[in-house]
Amino acid sequence: MFLVQYMRQNGEEIIRYFIEHCRLTVLAVFLAALIGAPLGIAVSYLKKLRPPVLGGANVVQTIPSLALLGFLIPFLGIGSRPAVFMVVVYSLLPIIKNTAAGLNGIPNDLVEAATGIGMTPRQILFKVKLPLAMPVIMAGVRISAVTAVGLVTIAAFIGAGGLGYLVYSGIRTVNNAQILSGAIPACLLGLAIDFLTARIERSVSPISLRSDIQSLDREHIKRIRIERRLTLGFSALVLAVFMGTMVFSRISPKENTIIIGAKDYTEQNLMSELYAQLIEAKTDLTVVRQFDLGGTQIIFGALKKDAVNMYVEYLGTAYNSILQQSEYLTTPEIYALVKRELAEKHGLIMFPALGFNNTYAMAVRPDTAEKYNLKTISDLAKVSGQLVISPTLEFVNRFDGLQGLQRRYNMRFKDIIPLDGVPRYTALVNYQSDVIDAFSTDGLLQEFGLVVLEDDLRHFPPYDAIPLVKPELLEKFPELPPVLELLAGQIDEEAMRAMNYQIDVLKKKPETVAEAFLLSRGFLVK
Repeated sequence: MFLVQYMRQNGEEIIRYFIEHCRLTVLAVFLAALIGAPLGIAVSYLKKLRPPVLGGANVVQTIPSLALLGFLIPFLGIGSRPAVFMVVVYSLLPIIKNTAAGLNGIPNDLVEAATGIGMTPRQILFKVKLPLAMPVIMAGVRISAVTAVGLVTIAAFIGAGGLGYLVYSGIRTVNNAQILSGAIPACLLGLAIDFLTARIERSVSPISLRSDIQSLDREHIKRIRIERRLTLGFSALVLAVFMGTMVFSRISPKENTIIIGAKDYTEQNLMSELYAQLIEAKTDLTVVRQFDLGGTQIIFGALKKDAVNMYVEYLGTAYNSILQQSEYLTTPEIYALVKRELAEKHGLIMFPALGFNNTYAMAVRPDTAEKYNLKTISDLAKVSGQLVISPTLEFVNRFDGLQGLQRRYNMRFKDIIPLDGVPRYTALVNYQSDVIDAFSTDGLLQEFGLVVLEDDLRHFPPYDAIPLVKPELLEKFPELPPVLELLAGQIDEEAMRAMNYQIDVLKKKPETVAEAFLLSRGFLVK
């Protein structure tokens, strides 16, 4: 019931993401086939190429897809280009292997017979070997095509769109209807692509090799040839349509357009939406929203690459994670240092903070707090050896996160089970873990009634929300600075927590919550 209702209300959005997913998948598989088949042919003829080509393809398979996407951002930016590149390189191995195996599996007596009747090596390849190897080659393409559907889902982390956006957004907000609205079409797409590639495989296979042929009379062969033309024609049409839509989708007005990015959680989307609506209301500029761009390093890399023009960072994150500082300083000292270092080392302008400090916090269930009498992180340190923590992946690897926390409080947990986003809350309330890291403005802290422990040794630096902007943007659009300063000091912790609650718990859309806030403060007028 909830799924049907969600799909009715968001049908247009689901269709748009489905088309994006199809477009990326079809293009990536087509390019992989164009690259992989010639490589497979080369490997089958030149044995010296086999170890480096297959070895390289095997090595790529071991690289985590998110790591590869993060690595590609400085070179290809964000969006469809790195996504397609990632899917192509992951799809090459089965195509290369199957092409080489199919060609090497041709009986020698057939090759010798072809040579004996005067066929050249080129003719033998195209008229004998490739037609006979086509079923094996297409099996590799079929495997790559189905795998590509799942790989494209991950590309949502770098702004490529697709059904992965619905899946990860649903996970983040514990919205099962949204998760299924992305997962079910992705499954159906995988089945459709498998069916279509199977039909293509049948169509390009020699009639004499097809196991489904019971009769070779003239009428039957005629029907097979008509079926082949229809299948290949339809496949060519699908390819042309999706490649054409990709080309036209990239033809957009660049003048008077800015790109605002956001990391992959609720508050980031909300803050970026606030600025986007303000800019659109107060200027003639068009705002392109690139939300859910993974963690700090991904979106900061996108900013440096000009894939986004601005986003909202946090003071402590910039201090520890971006600038790699670990000294314990006062808030004014950190603010001055971050502003200076971002300008000098990275050429970025830091605007005044929005007003709230979304600091890291350690949260536990009420029964855990009562059992161990936990009020501060120092109390937690005394019993940490008996507890399991489920921090976010980014928190595990940051000095202002788990690494520094354990040193500062001299604590060691019984076990560390990293979980990103909302799943760590789910694990906590279902007694799969005992402690999580949280943000002080998380709406889910209120939803689940969790106890936030006091950082009594003041390990966590201030995490005031600070907009970061490329100076070139301000030079190009001098009307921007006054607009970006409108939200300075306007949002406190209570207001931000309430807005996060509306999105995470009440399932409102970020754009709806952002508009309501701006209207209530008089920044927008209906």
